[in-house]
Amino acid sequence: MAFLALAGGMEGCHRPARTTLTLSVAASLTQTMGEIETQYQQSHASVDFRNNFGGSGNLAREIEQGAPVDVFLSAAAGSMDELQAKGMIEAATRHDLLRNELVLIAPSDSGLQGFAGLTGKAVRQIALGDPGSVPAGQYGKQTLSALKLYDQVKTKIVLAKDVRQVLTYVETGNADAGLVYATDAKGDRRVRIVAIAPEATHDPIVYPVAVVGAGRESGAAEQFVEYLKGPAATAIFIKHGFRAEPE
Repeated sequence: MAFLALAGGMEGCHRPARTTLTLSVAASLTQTMGEIETQYQQSHASVDFRNNFGGSGNLAREIEQGAPVDVFLSAAAGSMDELQAKGMIEAATRHDLLRNELVLIAPSDSGLQGFAGLTGKAVRQIALGDPGSVPAGQYGKQTLSALKLYDQVKTKIVLAKDVRQVLTYVETGNADAGLVYATDAKGDRRVRIVAIAPEATHDPIVYPVAVVGAGRESGAAEQFVEYLKGPAATAIFIKHGFRAEPE
């Protein structure tokens, strides 16, 4: 019995300690990050992930309020800029990781043609992420304003908590159109891409990533951020329609 107890103790000493990384990630990366984390765990079996997906503005506010986050991956530079200005991220770990496109979508059986069609009577509701907290909503409002359409359609706009909710509204027919990222609409048979927003109509859609200064697992967090910049993760991002930013 003493030998078994000793053997069990020795086994416990050799078992690697588990590390849990808490990530706050833009909602548009929900499916992609799950795949990357599964791949990462194949070579880092002792690492677990706790994910918080949502609008980047809301995620940044949670970090400001002391949420225990190790890595922040935003869908807009502005949210990351605010945290950096307050000294809440490790600036040396910040990297512009990805780019995306903004698209106008409609249900797959819709006859909508182009942005100008949003002013027509057939379009009663337009889903848009809340510009106050959702980068896709900010880009969408910029695009509609640049195209001289916002004032004409603002009474039709239904605000959503994040870009995934916008997609759901359009998928279910609860909205006649919506503005989402190209990666959200990719491969979704329930919606179709009506038009791509011209890049000149909105701020660049850049996804920065950084280690959060107050995180409890800074070493493991830095290692994971480096992995996100590497070829294995980049291949998954590209498969899902993102464009990788060069080092």
